[in-house]
Amino acid sequence: MTGADFVTAGASPDIMDTATTASTPPPSTTQANRWAIATAGVVMQLALGAIYAWSLFITPLSAEHPTWTRTDITLTFSIALVALGVGAIIGGTLLDKHGPRKVATLAGILYGVGFIGAGLFKNLWALYATYGVLSGLGMGLGYIVPLATLIKWFPDKRGMITGLAVAGFGGGAVITTLIVPALLKSAGVYQTFIILGIAYLIMVVGAAQFYKVAPAGFLPAGWTPSTTQAKQRAARDYTLPEALGAWQWYVLWAMLFLNVTAGVMLISQAAPMTQEITKVSKVAASSIVIYISIMNGVGRLFWAWLSDAITRRWVFLIMFLLQAALFFIMPQLHEFTVLAATIMVVALCYGGGFGTMPAFAADYFGPKYAGKVYGLMLSAWSAGGVLGPILIARAKDKTGEYSNALSIIAVLMLVSAILPFIARPPKKT
Repeated sequence: MTGADFVTAGASPDIMDTATTASTPPPSTTQANRWAIATAGVVMQLALGAIYAWSLFITPLSAEHPTWTRTDITLTFSIALVALGVGAIIGGTLLDKHGPRKVATLAGILYGVGFIGAGLFKNLWALYATYGVLSGLGMGLGYIVPLATLIKWFPDKRGMITGLAVAGFGGGAVITTLIVPALLKSAGVYQTFIILGIAYLIMVVGAAQFYKVAPAGFLPAGWTPSTTQAKQRAARDYTLPEALGAWQWYVLWAMLFLNVTAGVMLISQAAPMTQEITKVSKVAASSIVIYISIMNGVGRLFWAWLSDAITRRWVFLIMFLLQAALFFIMPQLHEFTVLAATIMVVALCYGGGFGTMPAFAADYFGPKYAGKVYGLMLSAWSAGGVLGPILIARAKDKTGEYSNALSIIAVLMLVSAILPFIARPPKKT
């Protein structure tokens, strides 16, 4: 085996339950292994992506508890996203110490138990603690695992593979959206939480057993970075303190935060907002959740794939400008099909941020410490998850309409377009 097949330079001994530098697997075995790990990552993200079907639970929970306001119920979603950010940070640290298999297994337990607990304890604070905190932490722990792991297994397809991994996250909402209405009708909201929790626990813990650590410096046989790729990528791996000492980290954080704020705001209230603006039935309005979920998943893969060709900076610039225009016109769109199409494009861009940013961060700061560097960057997801849903829920509660929140987000998206222009890789040192 030659250096063209892969370079092994001393993987950390405390994670050698899943990788070894003592022997070099044949190229065909290595290629098969990395695609098996990628498949496990997609399965795991399918389960974790159920969070995006949250808006389907708003009406049933309101019916069960008439004293709960829309803001009260929506806060569960925001708490889950805050906990996700905390879980991603913790997960990035645990990955270096314990390896992806153990971290992903813990993620599955927390995530599943959180759903089950939400079904067993039927009060608002319990909902916050179980679905919000426990499932959110499990989601964050699990979300970072395939990203940090696959970036090292696929240096040749960095954007595509992170997009594929997180596309599963968007796809999970599609599956949940198809299943949940029937479950809610036959079993009720709390029994639905329990059924989903058991299923997701099995899926995540099962997928976790396929994870392995890539050999240090792994390169696919016969592949070397192109000149364009080399210019966009860091010459070395940055530790978390080093990354935090670079202004580029904060620019990327802000880009992710602003994209998340816009998308989560829309997703959290998609069904009731669509019904109010277009005056369609509840059933028709709820169907938008399926379309959002599909486009969220497609956007993660599409924009990430495109970023390999036109660079991550151009992808974010296009997405920000496109969303600015769409949010400006959204309150005036009273035809269901037109509004639905507009919302779907926003969902496409929302997913694109998650598909593209892991590769963006790895380009600037290297893949070795991606778990920690990108794990902390996912705090932008938590921050956007608080601002977006609360902004639109309060606007609705206070003014009785969604237009003010949509206009604010339109302005934010327009201002956000400045950030891709100033983003540059750290100087090669």
